[in-house]
Amino acid sequence: MALSILNNIPALSAQNDLQSTQASLQNTLLQLASGQRINSGADDAAGLAIANGLGANITALNQSAMNANDGIGALQVADGALGQVTNLLNRSVTIATESATGTVSNSQRTALDTEYTAIKNEIDQIGQNTTFNATSVFTASTTSIFMSDAVANSIIGVSVGTLSSSGLSLSGTDLTTDTNAQTALSAIDTAISSVADTRGSIGASVNRLQAASNVISVQVQNLTAAQDAIQGANIATEVSNLSKYSILNQTGIAALAQANSQQQNILQLLH
Repeated sequence: MALSILNNIPALSAQNDLQSTQASLQNTLLQLASGQRINSGADDAAGLAIANGLGANITALNQSAMNANDGIGALQVADGALGQVTNLLNRSVTIATESATGTVSNSQRTALDTEYTAIKNEIDQIGQNTTFNATSVFTASTTSIFMSDAVANSIIGVSVGTLSSSGLSLSGTDLTTDTNAQTALSAIDTAISSVADTRGSIGASVNRLQAASNVISVQVQNLTAAQDAIQGANIATEVSNLSKYSILNQTGIAALAQANSQQQNILQLLH
């Protein structure tokens, strides 16, 4: 082979191989540091687009799960308030039954009616002042719960209804006479049944939201696994590559040094 000082072809070849090895080593180190196989569009443009789309879906589903939990919380607040209303209505039954008998005096009936009026006022206060996240629970007929498209069709809104003594048909009733007490007792029984029906509807809605939340959790798990399969780095493979490229990097540097030193042999011809 002819000796030349114009170009050092072996050194150029060694340099090109070394640059390729160092690029591979840098990519391996980046994957190990980030835990991701795809760190830029240059790594896998199609894979990055799919992974980002899955990430957006996961984010939306997680927010939907939070919305469902908020809905459950609001319904539980409503149910607790209605439980207290039931207690008040049960007390109303007691005093209305007492007033309906012929063994109480008019003054006693007046005292019983005063308590009954206070109970109706308290029911109104519960309906007006029961709140969740600074929003009144009983001011609208439905509570809107935003969900992802995956479960939106099964959840449009959660029925809560309004709450007031007039809405329970107690307005205008009193215990001032035994006849009025009988009328009030009938209205109270109807109100107790109405509240029970509402609590049953709320319980069913809580179960629906809980089921939707469980479905979302499974979807998030599956989508996260799919995203990880696309974007996640294979750590075992990359650790093996780290060893390989580290060794190749060292041997490449040694080879480049050897190729450069061979040019020095030409100087011996000048002696």
